[in-house]
Formats: sequence, C-alpha cells, structure tokens
Amino acid sequence: MQASSPSSSPNPPSFSSSYFFSFLPTESRHLYCLLITALFSLLLLVTFSPSLSSPSTLRSSSSASSADLSSSPLPPSFAYLLSGSDGDAGRLLRLLLAIYHPKNLYLLHLDLAAPQDQRDRLARQLHAVPAFRSTRNVHVLGSADFANTRGSSNLAATLHGAAVLLRLSRDWDWFINLAADDYPLVTQDDLLHVFSYLPKDLNFMQHSSYIGWKEARRLKHIIVDPGLYLSSKSDVFYATQKRDLPNAYRIFTGSSSTILSRKFVEYIILGTDNLPRALLMYYANMPSSHMNYLHTVLCNSPEFNTTVVNHHLRYIRLVGPPKQNQNFLNPEDWSNMTHSGAAFGSSFFRDDQVLDQIDNQVLNRGPQKVAPGGWCLGRGSADPCKVWGTTNALVPGPAATGLARKIVQLLTDDSFKSRRCTWDGSL
Repeated sequence: MQASSPSSSPNPPSFSSSYFFSFLPTESRHLYCLLITALFSLLLLVTFSPSLSSPSTLRSSSSASSADLSSSPLPPSFAYLLSGSDGDAGRLLRLLLAIYHPKNLYLLHLDLAAPQDQRDRLARQLHAVPAFRSTRNVHVLGSADFANTRGSSNLAATLHGAAVLLRLSRDWDWFINLAADDYPLVTQDDLLHVFSYLPKDLNFMQHSSYIGWKEARRLKHIIVDPGLYLSSKSDVFYATQKRDLPNAYRIFTGSSSTILSRKFVEYIILGTDNLPRALLMYYANMPSSHMNYLHTVLCNSPEFNTTVVNHHLRYIRLVGPPKQNQNFLNPEDWSNMTHSGAAFGSSFFRDDQVLDQIDNQVLNRGPQKVAPGGWCLGRGSADPCKVWGTTNALVPGPAATGLARKIVQLLTDDSFKSRRCTWDGSL
C-alpha cells in the first residue's frame, strides 16, 4: 500500500500582535500564547458540549459540519506506531479500529517473536476493511525487529518505526507510539479537535532527572542486547564491569509512552546535530534504554527543551513501591480512568469487558467496526463509516472537554514552566 497524503494543517492561532505581548519577557510570551490557545480550545468545547452529549451526534448533518469547519482550524494529523508481539495481531487490529481516522497514518509492527504467518494474516485482515483499502493509510512493517524491553532493541524498533513513518508521508504533525495492550479513552475527533488548537512543536513526555534507584540498577550497567544483532530471540546479558554516569549531559528518565512533534522526530532521525547519535551510542548498551533515550535527548537540546509538557496523556495505575510496576486496568478503574482527562489507557487485559465498555460508552463503536467520527455519514444500523464525507469534519464528544481541561492544567504557568525538564524531583 502507498501512504495516504492528508491535507496539511495550517498553523494554530498565533496571536501574532507583537504589541499585545510586548511587555512580556521572550520566554513568557511563548508560554502565555500556549496557555491562551489551550484556554480558547477549552472554551469552544465547553460552549458546544451540550449539543454533543449524545453518541448519536457522531452522525451529524453535513450543514452542521460545514458550520464547525468554518469556525475551526483544520485538524492536524497523527502518525501512529502500534507495536505487538506473538499473539497480538487481534489486539492490534482492535486497537486500530478504535483509533482510526482517515487523516492519520498508521504503521503496525509485530516483532520477530511473532511468526511470519501472523504478520501475513494481519495484513490480509487489514486489507479486508473497506476504509483501510480506500484511504491506503494503514501499513504493516514487513521488515520486523526484535523488541526486548529489557534491552535496547525496543528503542531501536521505535526509532525504526518513526523513520518509516517519516518516509511514508510528509503531512503528519505528531508521532504517537502505542502498545497492543493500550486503548483510547477519547475518540479521534476529540483528540484531533483539541490538538488543532495547540502549537505543533509541543512534545508530551513524562520525564524527570531524579534517577534514584535506577542509577545503580540500570544506568551504570553495561549490557548486550542480542536482538540488535541476531535473527533468533535471546535475552540480554550483562557485563561484569560498570560505568560512571556521563558529565557532558544530564540523564533524564520516564515513561516510554510519548506524543512527539514531527520536528523533534526529524531531529533525532534526520538531523545533523551530533547529540542524538552520541546519546544513541551511549544508550545502546544500557538496560531499558527506551525509558531514557528520548527524554535525555529532548531535555539536553536547547532547541526542544522548552517545548516539553511533562505528561504522556495516558492513564496508568502504578503499584509499588517504588511505583514502577504497571497494573492492568479493569472495570473498577472506570470512574478514575474516564474522569482523568487522559487520551489513552495502559494496560488492559486481552478482550477485557472494560474495553467493551469503552467501545459502547465512549467510542460508540460496534464489534469489528471502525469507531465513527464526523467523516462518517452512514445512517441506520449499518456501519456509518461505509459512507464518507470530508475528513476535516470533526464532531467532538464530552470526553474532549476533559482532555482539553487536562491540557490547560498542564500548560498553566505553575505546571508547564516549573516541571519542564526539571533537574530534581521525582516522576
């Protein structure tokens, strides 16, 4: 398949009057622009939310959609990397159906732990979905990688996927990596609508310079990950020596779940700056480097360390101490999860009933169907996405208000500026 080429989005409202912000310091001007832009987004969502309280509004009239389009910026585009392993083909397909939108780009990766027949079967299942065939924006990575979370091959697989997405299309704005056990907590119309009001250089990444116990247990260890060199699966093995921490840059750590701007992805994949390559060599022999590499590059790059929002927009329940183990979500988490303002949840059991609850109450998605959005014009009990309208038509639902409020909270002066690549504190 060839990649689709969604229409590129215009820049968000820029508040370009230099007079209005002339009394602010340079750094504060950018911060206040971000905050006002997010507040404007939330204001729109709250204003229109009474008319969007019912799932049936996903099939709104074309005249209403035209009115929304005339007053809103064009939606952005997301490039999704969906990753799984042996036995995860069905979960990846369900996840894809739940987050599909014609404006986005999707790359599915079943790692080399999965046999080739699973990869082939997944490709056939994707080809059988009419929406995927027509838009041609869904792809399966044929040259699969090993992805061992204990080593650095997981990071290599993520960077490989990001590089492929850059080659497939020039029109996406943010990169989102999801695992097979993730699931959305908002519709794509919600996510696209809220992000259409945000500056496209923002990077959502939970990070901290507080390394604590990780210094002795991870950061000083030297490992070899066979997944980088061999065609058969083997676990990492450790060297007897340990190394000191670097003094040329500060190490940051955090969650491997991210939402990265295209500009930053191009910087680490295509850029001429030596920092991403120097750090990649350093992290190639470190345990769990996918939880450190991107954070360290982002926070040590003067061009990008002011664009970091210290959150990954995921709802995760951690258990501990030291609260590093991720617990599976279940129906008991429903209230906290849906009121968190998060865009995605991590992690879910395979085909858990809470996923059906999300499909029914949040996504309005039927079994084996694409989650409908403003681009779907079908009526009645049939699949509404068999008939299409413009891909720029968005009908955000109630969950969009929670997401917008969460982002506004993250962009306030106390939260955004003080927690941006902080050099102390904990996650």
